[in-house]
Amino acid sequence: MKYALIAGNGRFPLLLARAARGAGHEIVVVAVKEEADPEVEKQAARCHWISLGELSRLIEILKEEGVTQAVMAGQIRHAQIFSSIRPDARLLKLLWSLKEKNTDALIGGVARVLADEGIELLDSTVFLKPMLAPEGRIGARAMDEREQADVAYGHGVARALAAFDIGQSVVVCERACVALEAMEGTDAAIRRAAEHANGRPLTVVKVSKPNQDMRFDVPVIGPGTIATMQAARATALAVDAARTLLLDRQELLAAAAAARIAIAGYAAPAEGGRGAGAGGRGTEAGGRAG
Repeated sequence: MKYALIAGNGRFPLLLARAARGAGHEIVVVAVKEEADPEVEKQAARCHWISLGELSRLIEILKEEGVTQAVMAGQIRHAQIFSSIRPDARLLKLLWSLKEKNTDALIGGVARVLADEGIELLDSTVFLKPMLAPEGRIGARAMDEREQADVAYGHGVARALAAFDIGQSVVVCERACVALEAMEGTDAAIRRAAEHANGRPLTVVKVSKPNQDMRFDVPVIGPGTIATMQAARATALAVDAARTLLLDRQELLAAAAAARIAIAGYAAPAEGGRGAGAGGRGTEAGGRAG
């Protein structure tokens, strides 16, 4: 079967393309010039490069390729969307029609335009289900009582933040919120938190949005997350199970073990439900190191 991969930045598009090829599928890549790694070309049957804002060109390429199903993978940085985008006439019309101008509204609008053209946008984890975070301890070390208390507090703050589509991560120290993620991304929020923590240990809580649309903007952690946490003296990371991708899992877990960083997956609340909070005792159950 032939699929199109609309590729943003990071490792996610590369891993998805490899997994799809490994399953015997033909992958046509449409790579965003401002974001995608040139390495993605090596994973594609054919690769087309477009700039942000070229919605008409995207649709033209997909139709020329005879593609009816596409996957978006890789981040498009918020700052790029709102400062670097040069919309073509079709995207400009879409932008004018949106009541909200946040990233979800924009990409959701693009998905509707694609659907109108007979192109279905699939769950971006469709070929990567084994890479989703399990519930429970992930890796070598379980969280201690201090870290679990910070996670319990951080979940409430992070879920409230995510509900407004501002960011999905918070950094906590001694049950106080030190930094909130906004457009700058999780790593930048962690680094900013370190500037205010005076060397005290930090806990990072990363959640999915209410009604998270898994077709785009899936929460992701990888070895780079661990490196940033280690530099910031962050000792624990909580993520939403089944909604967070673990990129380069073995390298991620090895780095976490070496840095003595605890990672745990918590069950995301049902739609309209409460956060995992103190009830999410996932740091012990179901744990595995690999």
